[in-house]
Amino acid sequence: MDLAIFLATLLFGFFFGNKSTVASFTPADSYLIVCGSSQNVTLLDQTYIPDSTPQSSISLKSQGAASVTYTSNSSTTLPSPLYQSVRIFSTTASYKFNIKQEGRHWVRLYFYPLPNSGYDLTSATMTLVTENFVLLNNFTFKNYNGSHLFREYSINVTSDTLVLTIIPSNNSIAFINAIELVSVPDELIPDQALAISPSAPISGLSARAFETIYRLNLGGPLITPQNDTLGRTWVNDKKYLHVNSSAVTVAVNPLTVRYRALATQEIAPNWVYATADHMGDANVNNVNFNITWVFRVDPNFTYFVRLHFCDIVSKAMNNLVFNLYINSDLAFGSLDLSTLAGDLGVPYYRDFVSNSSADSNTLTVSIGPDTMADVTDAIMNGLEIMKMNNEFRSFDGLSPVETILPVSASKKNKRMAIIVGSVAGSLGVILLLGLCLFCLGCGRRTKDSQQGGHSWLPLPLYGNSLSLTKMSTSSQKSRTASCLSLASTNLGRVFTFQEIMDATNKFDESSLLGVGGFGRVYKGTSEDGTKLAVKRGNPRSEQGLAEFRTEIEMLSKLRHRHLVSLIGYCDERSEMILVYEYMANGPLRSHLYGTDLPSLSWKQRLEICIGAARGLHYLHTGATQSIIHRDVKTTNILLDENFVAKVADFGLSKTGPALDQTHVSTAVKGSFGYLDPEYFRRQQLTEKSDVYSFGVVLMEVLCTRPALNPVLPRDQVNIAEWAMTWQKKGMLDQIMDKNLIGKVNPASLKKYGETAEKCLAEYGVDRPSMGDVLWNLEYALQLEETSSVLTEPEDNSTNHIQGIALNPPPLEAFDNSSVCMVEGASCGEEDVATSAVFSQLVNPRGR
Repeated sequence: MDLAIFLATLLFGFFFGNKSTVASFTPADSYLIVCGSSQNVTLLDQTYIPDSTPQSSISLKSQGAASVTYTSNSSTTLPSPLYQSVRIFSTTASYKFNIKQEGRHWVRLYFYPLPNSGYDLTSATMTLVTENFVLLNNFTFKNYNGSHLFREYSINVTSDTLVLTIIPSNNSIAFINAIELVSVPDELIPDQALAISPSAPISGLSARAFETIYRLNLGGPLITPQNDTLGRTWVNDKKYLHVNSSAVTVAVNPLTVRYRALATQEIAPNWVYATADHMGDANVNNVNFNITWVFRVDPNFTYFVRLHFCDIVSKAMNNLVFNLYINSDLAFGSLDLSTLAGDLGVPYYRDFVSNSSADSNTLTVSIGPDTMADVTDAIMNGLEIMKMNNEFRSFDGLSPVETILPVSASKKNKRMAIIVGSVAGSLGVILLLGLCLFCLGCGRRTKDSQQGGHSWLPLPLYGNSLSLTKMSTSSQKSRTASCLSLASTNLGRVFTFQEIMDATNKFDESSLLGVGGFGRVYKGTSEDGTKLAVKRGNPRSEQGLAEFRTEIEMLSKLRHRHLVSLIGYCDERSEMILVYEYMANGPLRSHLYGTDLPSLSWKQRLEICIGAARGLHYLHTGATQSIIHRDVKTTNILLDENFVAKVADFGLSKTGPALDQTHVSTAVKGSFGYLDPEYFRRQQLTEKSDVYSFGVVLMEVLCTRPALNPVLPRDQVNIAEWAMTWQKKGMLDQIMDKNLIGKVNPASLKKYGETAEKCLAEYGVDRPSMGDVLWNLEYALQLEETSSVLTEPEDNSTNHIQGIALNPPPLEAFDNSSVCMVEGASCGEEDVATSAVFSQLVNPRGR
């Protein structure tokens, strides 16, 4: 749209539609407080009252030393009039607000270290908490990249008061410039949203607190609180676009936006739905590319993502069908906007819950055409990303409120009286219950000793410290026995939580190897000096008890040179911890791209692929019943100190079909880009599904690029499809890693390419077994080794055939140096198969 027309449309809406478009939402509670000021401050038609003004509904208490106020009289330009005064505290202080109507509220905080205040506010270190949530923990402007700080939280207040406590940390001071506490509709945050990777509903959001991280008006200008019924600010999205030319802005008169039952003015103002970004020119050969937005986030938290849509570009219904991606996951396929909204120009929104990209501190959102719909456009109008409190009810660190908030003597005495009374009243019941459980346990042990074997005990999700199996007498006596002495359990060593703490130096951040779908992985050292990889389950992860149990069951009965060994586990204190052998050289993927590690030689790559193939072949044929890995990829192939390849991460593994069956019917799980299309379509799992995934790995090893890279033209997005077109031309050397050019024997490369091509056959029946794959790779290695002792011709390959244009290299994303897959563990389903900034562009129906 022409810029003049765009601006004219916005001005028309502003002058003629502003008052009618912003309906009056009247909050039950509305506290606008300017701290340290002696007079009211007016900002955007709102009046902020000094915190020193006597009010029955708000009180300020400061323990010990008196508060200090400072008002700036300088002519220096301030970020906002709210920053012209400040209240400074040398001891703990609290603001107490009376709540008229329980429910969700905005808590907005303003901080600006005013100069010439007589205090070094830039060095001040402070903590802010409510009764239930930690908002800031040891915050200081020394570590903050900005001149001022504004934080907005959404908290569900469930009592008749809310207390905001400000605590100077480390014998410092604390300060604050302004506070807002305003009611919002409870419907603003639903109780349920769709979690990403794996896709499943997640409930209980209404009890959670949220911190606004990003709120964008896509394709439109800044929207101030004046034009939002809930006083929100919406900023333009241009700085977050990965490729500016990929998006074209479009705008209509805000009055043409028609709200229906799904969306309201409180969800987003019509100014948001009246502008949008849709597909532009990304300077690629094919129009089927993505628009991608990239956001920096804290990888230790989960995020609530709300996406706003309104079809303001179509002339008729059903003309806008596209795909939506969050990170590397297809969040919504074939989104038919006009059908979902009910008409053109009608707002629609969707909510998701997601973590950051598994191998970076970014969260990406992408939209792109659904190629099956034969539509080459996609649109989005608004985007919100909100951080959710972690398991410690904190937005900043791992310390819960109870360990931060000082407790008064009267509260301590009252709490002690309650505790003593409760203990005295229930002691008899506990003793009786304990006696019953003891008797029951003795009976079960007797029965088990008679039957023999080791059956599973029920294990509640993130439950108590029940062991996964009944331990033998020796292991009960000594939980620190060696692996050998615990072999009778068939499940490896049972670690105590204290042993895990000692091995990882209390989960020291310096020993962190990486973060995956199951949780964090730390490098550890056992008491005998053995190096360990300790995978600690995250209670907020979508991977939980099933993956934990599967991993132990599978690996406890599998021992092979090319499978990562499970040393043991720990399930005490509501923990789910897996302990593996330490793999010094980490995942195969980190040696292919995304890091500065030295390039692997062709012989090394062949030996690694052969090792992985041997591990998979053993899974398929070596056990009593075949095992299908179901998540074969370069991040799940680990390398030890000698670059010996070992297959890892068995959380998604399944036992293969029985002798009288051809497949296992199961829900589709795995990683996009590696998924067998036949399995994806029919939900019928076979060993040949692993073979297909391994074929993708072979191409990834050769070409050193992600399995999916949506920024490329459509025919290059999927490495399997792209590489196969070159393989069928007999020109696979044209797309190989540039570090291998001129260093690969043509016969070896030909055999390698033929093997990968067979693995990637459309139908499983046409694919070879892993045994056949292994044989062919070993033959390719023999061809390479044979050629190394012969005199090679001056140019023995077709790498430099004149007249053949090489494919353009993948466009550079920003820094993808962080490694998702770490030694001894993998990132699970959340692993990003593409670069750190692109979501995949895949056909959700399979090829």
